[in-house]
Amino acid sequence: QVRLEESGGGLVQVGGSRRLSCVASGRTLGNSALGWFRQRPGEERSFVASINWIGMSTRYSDSVKGRFTISRDNAKNTLYLRMNNLQVQDTAVYYCAARGTLYTEISDESYDYEDWGQGTQVTVAA
Repeated sequence: QVRLEESGGGLVQVGGSRRLSCVASGRTLGNSALGWFRQRPGEERSFVASINWIGMSTRYSDSVKGRFTISRDNAKNTLYLRMNNLQVQDTAVYYCAARGTLYTEISDESYDYEDWGQGTQVTVAA
């Protein structure tokens, strides 16, 4: 059974930082592109960042570019999202996602992702 589990969410002040982690069990992440998505209150899920299978290529949404950094540790089967200079509009449930095996390149489309975590809440307070 494939499971992706996010952690690291919580309450943070405006301008603060947070690091999210996503650990996989039941499959290896090392041969797939990975991504982070978020769902803000009252909105649909949207793309945040994606990273290719080896970590050499990344893509970010315009709203987080320059503030967020996606990374991965294939040896630990783990995906990360470092979030700096957090703003109130970053408040959302954050989801990690994995493309299918051997789908190695980044994507900002949710339908390209096969496995999803349950999400972790990040709340940014003014």
